[in-house]
Amino acid sequence: MNIRRLPFDHPDAVKLNDEVQAEYHERYGDGGDATVLSPTDFRPPGGAYLIVYDESDRPVATGGWRSQDQNGEGNEDGDAELKRMYVVRDMRGRGLARRILTALEDDARAAGRTRMVLETGTEQPEAVALYTSSGYEPCGKFGYYRFHESSLCFAKRL
Repeated sequence: MNIRRLPFDHPDAVKLNDEVQAEYHERYGDGGDATVLSPTDFRPPGGAYLIVYDESDRPVATGGWRSQDQNGEGNEDGDAELKRMYVVRDMRGRGLARRILTALEDDARAAGRTRMVLETGTEQPEAVALYTSSGYEPCGKFGYYRFHESSLCFAKRL
């Protein structure tokens, strides 16, 4: 397995984003995550987008972070917002999400971010288990889904 930093609009990133959006649709019954994201959100030094490739060079997992500062959506200065964490179904349970999460935390910390925040939902218990076992604690709701009952927000000091 190797982790590569690639643009958010790289073809492999687009493919995995389409897969995660389809999974959101399955779990929540809507059109996926409507949060507006741009490739520029993940450009260093204000962000990063990582893809894990298996031994056959197949993209199997992804995740990114983008800088956030105090805004009308509940973010604080110094926030790094975790986005698009995803592992393809046949590769789950191998620690890939934890590897990407650690790499993203390290990268955000090196970029001077002080807190990693994320939004997930009630229909993603695996994600909640990953984040809470990695030291994330519930925090005030932020972002696009901050008024949705199924939204769960977590934070961890970097």
